[in-house]
Amino acid sequence: MAPAAYKDLCLDAVDPLSLGRFWAVVLGLELADAGEGDAVLRGPSPRHTVWINAVPEPKTVKNRMHLDVHAGSVDELLALGATVVEEFPRWTVMADPEGGEFCAFVRAEPPPYRLYELGLDAADARSVGRWWADLLGCGWQAKPLDETSVDREAGEPGNDGGHSVDEGGEFVSVADIPGAPFVSLDVAPVPEPKSGKNRVHLDVVGDVAEIVACGGTVLGEQPRWTVMADVEGNEFCVFPPA
Repeated sequence: MAPAAYKDLCLDAVDPLSLGRFWAVVLGLELADAGEGDAVLRGPSPRHTVWINAVPEPKTVKNRMHLDVHAGSVDELLALGATVVEEFPRWTVMADPEGGEFCAFVRAEPPPYRLYELGLDAADARSVGRWWADLLGCGWQAKPLDETSVDREAGEPGNDGGHSVDEGGEFVSVADIPGAPFVSLDVAPVPEPKSGKNRVHLDVVGDVAEIVACGGTVLGEQPRWTVMADVEGNEFCVFPPA
């Protein structure tokens, strides 16, 4: 049995309700006030839940975890308040109204639920990808960062996963995560080290001691969950099994 199971996704925001209105439309979810200044996005099942949590600090560094989304067009995202950061042949790097990066994959017929993948930057993509695959009990595959790989949804040539990274290297696709409402967690190599708290993170259900034995680190305790970090310091929250 895997040490942990996917629970849901969390975003930090200075103004959760305002950012929540943006992401509700982008992802095809319903926005609700979660109380205490937070917001929540809900979908057809609990696994589609996205929590948007209030934080006092604005975004200052590039997100090391980001969302890849299906989109009908870049223009529809611009109309919602997004901005273009960089364009690539198969995707567009954009920023949400608080500056959080995400990648838009334009589809002729985007699905109603539009979260495609999660991307994660890493100094050692293979090590981090394998760690998350072992944690969540799923497979992983190292793939080349070149134009011969395939965008799984579109079925077209392209850099599979939508990350601007070192050419000639590889990224790790952690796919078929039990309970996750997206295709994969794609871990891509970057030269810069982690320099601040991630503004996007996962919640999982699991046993803290078992995750520590796998190489996780406890960062803090809350009444209902434990804040932990993976082998490169990426934060995630652990909830005890029901």
